[in-house]
Amino acid sequence: MTEVASPSLPTWLTRKEAALHLRLGESTLAKLFLSGDGPFAIKIGKSVRYARHDLDSWMASRRRRSTSDTGAP
Repeated sequence: MTEVASPSLPTWLTRKEAALHLRLGESTLAKLFLSGDGPFAIKIGKSVRYARHDLDSWMASRRRRSTSDTGAP
C-alpha cells in the first residue's frame, strides 16, 4: 500500500534537501543552525529535519529592499 502525504502535515526534509530547497550549501545551513540564525529545525539524535513551510517562512523573513534595510518595521 502506498502512503499518500497529507497537505496538512509538514514534509520533513534532511539538511541536504533543505539546502537544495533554499539554494544554500549544506555547511552554510549547518552553521546557521548552530548560531540560531537559520530556519527552525528539529533535531533527533544526530539527524536534523526541516519543515518546508519553516524554510519558506525563514526565507521570506530575510527579504530586504536594500543592503542598509534592517528588516525592522
